[in-house]
Amino acid sequence: MQKVNRLWVFNILVRSATNVRTATANRYELMIETYTIPRIGDIKLGKLTSHDLQKLYKELMENGRVHIGKSGNPGLSSTTVRSVHLMLHSAFERARKEKLIVANPTEDCIAPKPRKIEMKILPQEHIRAYLDAARDRDLLPMFYLELVSGLRKGELVALRWDDLDAEQRTISVSKQYVRNPDGSLELTRPKTENSVRLVSIPQVAVDLLIQEHEKHPDNPYMFPSPITGEMYHPDSVVNLHKKLLKDAGLEHLRFHDLRHTFATTALQNGVDVKTVSSMLGHYDAGFTLRTYTHATRQKQDEAAQTMGSFMEQVM
Repeated sequence: MQKVNRLWVFNILVRSATNVRTATANRYELMIETYTIPRIGDIKLGKLTSHDLQKLYKELMENGRVHIGKSGNPGLSSTTVRSVHLMLHSAFERARKEKLIVANPTEDCIAPKPRKIEMKILPQEHIRAYLDAARDRDLLPMFYLELVSGLRKGELVALRWDDLDAEQRTISVSKQYVRNPDGSLELTRPKTENSVRLVSIPQVAVDLLIQEHEKHPDNPYMFPSPITGEMYHPDSVVNLHKKLLKDAGLEHLRFHDLRHTFATTALQNGVDVKTVSSMLGHYDAGFTLRTYTHATRQKQDEAAQTMGSFMEQVM
């Protein structure tokens, strides 16, 4: 009977799927080689139980980390362990359909819930200080664009000059740089087709981008690194963001929270959910609505007051 070996799992998850991106395949390979096979690779498929998998998840949560960082925590995050569970679920479901096993052992498992990261936004009263810090470091075009578009960091650094349509005031988002498990960068299409999009930007952003391009007219990248002349590493942009917060005397928030700042500000200022969803590249407006309930709640309160005033007039 076949064992839960690396080649079998990898073939089912990656080589039999035509739409798996290279970055996703590399992620699968990391989880297979590092987290899964060393612990359950000797168990035959028909003998593997949900109890074996629960033990696997527990061990990964407690001692799964290969490189222990500054936190000193030897366990993997609940989000990573849940990803392992979902990967195995897909593989075993394929095995069940191919009649290699009778039942999918992940069905009866209780997977850890991913840790919800608290969403923060850059308060309106702090945006000027943040952008002033960006201007002082000659980074205003990049971070102004981020705040008016909500691009992902991989999308931002992948922008090229020909992605800007100055006349129509749009940015074409059709690629992103992602980091593979080995640390290398790869240029790919965005994760979903909805993420391939045209994003409208204000005229001020267009003017700033034109000024930026005039500094390096022969460089194809919209924001080339002043050190290499090539694209910024996504992590370098994160580090620049941290420096801007420090320069401005602002509390820490993630670079990704600038994306939340854009979405929240747009919704609170009357932009409809569907439009914000398409600008963010979300797969549907329902996801945007669920993610930014705090922002839409304010508009619902305003709508309630409007309806109340209307009803008072007609009664």
